[in-house]
Amino acid sequence: MMTNALKQHVQNLHLSGLLNSLELRLQEAEANRLPYAQFLELLLQDEINVRDQRMLARRRKSADFREPRSLENFDFSFNPGINRAQIYELATSHFVRQHRDVLLVGPPGVGKSHLVQAIGLEALKAGFVVLYRSIFDLVRELLTQETLAGEARLLKKYLKPDLLVID
Repeated sequence: MMTNALKQHVQNLHLSGLLNSLELRLQEAEANRLPYAQFLELLLQDEINVRDQRMLARRRKSADFREPRSLENFDFSFNPGINRAQIYELATSHFVRQHRDVLLVGPPGVGKSHLVQAIGLEALKAGFVVLYRSIFDLVRELLTQETLAGEARLLKKYLKPDLLVID
């Protein structure tokens, strides 16, 4: 059972992931007679998992994807000309680590937007900072900057991410 003092300590340390699972973990430890180290490891893993989920959610929000897209939801049979192995290789983010550029070319409606957003999502999961922009939004932002300071901020915004996706 969780005491008020224990709850207060967890809150003061900002361990909300641990707080959410503490009561359940205490019951589990008592029922299974877990060793202290294993109990502590489970608690800390709960906190790490919650923090990782929050970090991914923040990075996903700042990436500004138009729609949530994933490789699992992409219909490769729709366009058999797309090399599935190549797309999954891009999803590993090796090209980001190697500081290489990738250009997907094709007519409208073949799945390029879906694929770049899915690849960007995989890069986010791998810990990279991603920014997604349509070419129209990019040009509009460039045209609306009237001062040198504004241009510098905008340039910094586009140079900061590990992966910049221009669709």
